[in-house]
Formats: sequence, C-alpha cells, structure tokens
Amino acid sequence: MHSPHLRDTLRRFCLAAFASWHGADLPFAFEEHGSYGRPTLYEYRPLVRGFVEAHAGGLRERDDVRQALAELEREPAARIYDVLYRSVLVPLLVRTAEGCGGFDWDDAAFDRAYAELEDSLYGDGHSYGAVAPLVGISIGASQIELGDGIRVRQAKTGELSALWPESAGLLPRDFGREVDRLCLLELERSVETDVPDAPGELADAVTSLRLATEAPVAAGPVLFERLDWRPYGIRPVLPIAATPPPGEATRLDPFRATVAAQLRPLLGLADEDARLGDALDRWELSLFQPDPFRSEQLRHALDAALGNGEGLYAAAMRAAALLGETAEERGTLAERFREPTAELVRRMLVAVLLHGDRRALLRELDGALLGLRAGRERVAELRAS
Repeated sequence: MHSPHLRDTLRRFCLAAFASWHGADLPFAFEEHGSYGRPTLYEYRPLVRGFVEAHAGGLRERDDVRQALAELEREPAARIYDVLYRSVLVPLLVRTAEGCGGFDWDDAAFDRAYAELEDSLYGDGHSYGAVAPLVGISIGASQIELGDGIRVRQAKTGELSALWPESAGLLPRDFGREVDRLCLLELERSVETDVPDAPGELADAVTSLRLATEAPVAAGPVLFERLDWRPYGIRPVLPIAATPPPGEATRLDPFRATVAAQLRPLLGLADEDARLGDALDRWELSLFQPDPFRSEQLRHALDAALGNGEGLYAAAMRAAALLGETAEERGTLAERFREPTAELVRRMLVAVLLHGDRRALLRELDGALLGLRAGRERVAELRAS
C-alpha cells in the first residue's frame, strides 16, 4: 500500500456514502446481448453506476468529501484526472458498490476497488482507451490498424455494458445485430499526464474511412473512455462524425484500409492550410445535403483545393491533370469537373492529401499543364502511388 492515510480517508468517504444510501432501491437494466448469427441473450443488471452518479452531487458539500479531495490534491499522481470528484471519488464509490452488489458494506470489495485505484495512480504511466460504435462498414479480420493506436475492430458481446451498464441506451439502432453494425472504432494509448482528444482523433479516423471507402461511415453517438481499464467518462462524438450519410454499407478491405491509415495523419495538414481544410469540410458536408446545395458545396471544395484564386475552370483543369493518365482521359475529366460529383471530389482530395503539400502540388500541376518535363514526371509519380 502506497498511502495508508489516503486509503483511510477514502474509506471514510465511501462508508459515509453507503450510510446515506443504505436501503435505497436500485434500478435494474434489462440488457439484450445481440450477436450476428447467434441467439440473443438477456440479462438483468443493477444500475449501480447510474444511481451513484445521479446522486453523487448530493454528497459534494460533506466534510468527508472535502477531506478526500484535499488528500488527492496533494498526490502528484492524481494530476491526470480532470475533476477529482467525478474522475476518482465517484468511480471508487461505484466500484465498491458494484463489488458489494448494492449498499451493504463489504471491506473486501472496498479493498479491491482501492487497490485498483492505487494501481492507476502509482503505476508506470496510464493506459487510456476510448471506443465508439462504428456503423456503415464491416471488416473481414478481427481488427484493422489505422495507426497511432487507432483501429477498427470487431465488438465483443457485452464488453461495453461490462464497464458502462448504461451503454445499452446509447448505442446505434440494431448495433450488434446487423453485419455493418458489429465494429468499434478504438483509440488506445499510453499516457502520462494528459489524455488524448478522443472526439477529435476519432472524427479524423471517420473522415479518413469515408475518403478511402465511400462508405456511409459514422461513429457514436457517444464514445466511452477508460483509464487503466476503469470507466473514465462518456463523451459525445463530434456531430459530423456521428451522423451517418446516405449510402450503401461496404467492407473495409486491406487496400482501402491502407489508404485510410495513410490519410488519417495527413488530415492534420488542414490545420496549417485553411483552403485544404475548407475543401475537406465542404466535401464532407456535401455527403449529407441534397441538390442544389450538394453541387454548390462540391464546386466550392474543388475551387478551395485547386483553384488557387483563379476560379473553378482552373481548378477543373488541375484536377483533370492530377487524376487523368492520358490526354483523352484528362479531357473527359475536365468536362466532368465542371459539375463535380462527390466521388470525383473525393478522389481529388485523396490525391491532394497523399501528395502532402498542396501548394507545391499546384506548381507541379501547372508545370504538367504547360508541358514542363519536371511537372509531368512528378504528376506521373503521384498517379503511380
């Protein structure tokens, strides 16, 4: 035991909370565990966490709470937690109550919960994870890596409800029962003092999957965070990533998974290139809009990416030079880009992102259009890649 004094203080906090709630009627969840191609299982589960979190605010001004918070604030290892009451004390109370099966005190249950907390506080770093339900796509493998600790993987039956009993009411419709609703988008990473921006990183992963596959991919509506395999929080997914666009679900094959893995970190280029960011935003927004708004967004996206202030015609010519391999193909593409489709703009954006430097690409495309050898050779390399 690292800190006997901290243990005693937190034990008094938990005992006082149990005394307040002793005899309370706990709600139960009727959970349905669906699995594609298998019988559906049902389970009654006491909603201890929901009850504790709903009533924890009433304890906030007690002396035992203030003493527990003061002890935690003196612990440097607790700095990773944003709000100590909600991130440490309430989860400790939840784990103890879950171990007791309610609010009949059991020292062994508290000891197990406190040991888990000490492992989190004093271990070598922390293991952070966030998962969000993923719809609109299926995979043949058990998981597909997208890089930097982000992956698409098959969901395991009951894994969300084991840590978050309230998750049943937060999942997409028919999740776990349809072939395109069996996956999770997961971020897993070792951290020291700060947790990742999971909503932003998972939103970028969704965008990269949409660019690579054309599938109506969406994640959420919420993501579930854990720290050292203990519940850490439930946060909303960014709206554009959480909303499924129209379209047919598809399978994420190894080739398109590789493209998505290449694109995901490259989306960060938009942070330094406002026109690229505008092009990506307008293309993604167009996925949700009917004509004529969709066509207008796509024209703006093309102009932002390749217009260089010279209008849609110049952007269309550059896009044709970027995607077309022969003079005949480039001529056809130039005509099609005058009224670009979402598919054409998607292909153009993938090529721009894979180049890595939009401004340099503009110079190379202009060189290719003027017949300069260096420009032609560089654009040919891009097509080959």
